[in-house]
Amino acid sequence: MLRRSAALACLIALALAGCGGGDDSPGPKVGVQGDEKEAATDLGFPSFATKNTTRVGGADPIANAAAVARAAYPGGDASQRPKAVALVDVDDWQGGVAAAALFGEPIGAPILFTEDGDMPAATKAALEALAPTGSKEAGDAQVVRIGKAAEPDGLKTTDVEGDSPAAVAAQLDGILSEARGRSSEFVLVVGSQKPEFAVPAAGWAAKSGEPVLFSDRDVVPKATKAALERHQQPKIFVLAPESEVSKKALTELKRFGSVERITTVEDPVAAAIVFARYLNPVGNYGWGVRDPGHGLVFVNRERPLDAIAAAPLSGTGMYGPTLLHGGGPKLDVLLDGYLEDIRPGYRKNPVRGVYNHGWIIGDEKAMPIPVQSRIDDLLEIRIENTESAPSS
Repeated sequence: MLRRSAALACLIALALAGCGGGDDSPGPKVGVQGDEKEAATDLGFPSFATKNTTRVGGADPIANAAAVARAAYPGGDASQRPKAVALVDVDDWQGGVAAAALFGEPIGAPILFTEDGDMPAATKAALEALAPTGSKEAGDAQVVRIGKAAEPDGLKTTDVEGDSPAAVAAQLDGILSEARGRSSEFVLVVGSQKPEFAVPAAGWAAKSGEPVLFSDRDVVPKATKAALERHQQPKIFVLAPESEVSKKALTELKRFGSVERITTVEDPVAAAIVFARYLNPVGNYGWGVRDPGHGLVFVNRERPLDAIAAAPLSGTGMYGPTLLHGGGPKLDVLLDGYLEDIRPGYRKNPVRGVYNHGWIIGDEKAMPIPVQSRIDDLLEIRIENTESAPSS
C-alpha cells in the first residue's frame, strides 16, 4: 500500500510538471542536477512533497482533477487505464459529488472537468492519455457525461441529464444499481445548497461506490423520493446540519427507510472531522478514522470543487476521508487537534509502526506551505513512553 502511495505521488508530480519538464513547467522539474543551487526546490520540496505529505498543486479544480485521474490510472497496459471517465461541468458541484460514486466498483471512472461547454487543455490531454477502454457496466460507454458537460470527440458516451441536481443524482443511482446488479443497502443524502457541507461525501462515494442523493432544506425532491423507493427501505445517512436538511425533511426521508443524521454541527471544518470519525457498526458504515494508519485528503473549504477533483485519492492507494481547512495561514485549531489525536506512535521500533499520509490539494494560495508543514509534523510517527502507547 505504501509503495502504491509513493507511485501515485510520483505520477502526480509528473502530471503537474508536464511531459517535457522544462523550466516553464508548473510543477517539479525532472533531470535537475544536484550541483544546481535550487535543486531541492526544483524537485518539488517542500512545496510539492514533504516526508508525510504530497501536494496536488493545480491552481484550479480542472488541473487538479486531471492530475489525480492520471495518478489513479498511469497507463501502460489496459489494467492501468480506466473503463470510463466521468465528465462534469466545473460549475456543477452537485453533479460532481454524485458522479464521484462512479469511481467505485465496478466502473472505476475518475472525474474530469469541462468548462462552459468547452474541453480545457488539461482535461483534453488527460482524456487522451487515459484512453478509456469502455465500461460494459455503463452501457459500454467510455465517457459518462454529467448534465451540461462538454461532449468529447470520438468516444462512446452515456449521458446523464436532468432538470435538477436531485434528478441527475437519481439517474446516476440507477446506473450504479444496474452496474452492480442490485440496489445499494446504504444511501448518503446531502443538502443541495452549500457545497462545503456536501463535498466530503465525494470521497466516501469514490471509496464505496454507493450513491449520493440530494435533499432541499425542507422538502425532499420527487426524484430523490423515487430513487429511495427503488432501494426498498435502505439505511439512509444524512451528511448535513439542520440548516441544510431540516427536521421536516428528515421526517419525510423516514418514510423511505431508516434515517440517521451523521452530524448536526454548522461548521464545515468540524462537520468533515465528524464524518471522518463516524462509524456505524451496522454494516460497518463510515470511515471510522479514530486511530493512525490512514490516508487523509486536505482541501480548502473555499475551493470545494477541489474535493471532487481529489475524490479518487479517497478510493485508492491509502484510502481516507476528505478534511477541510479554513484557508488561513495556520491550520485550523479543530483540524490540528484531530490530527494530534490520530497521530502515529511507537514504543520500540518505528519500522513496526503504522503511518498516516496526507494529500494536500491545490496550490499555495489554497493551502499555504506553513499549513502543509504543520500537517506534515502532525502526521509524523513519534516515540511514545506512556503505558497507553501502542506496543509496536
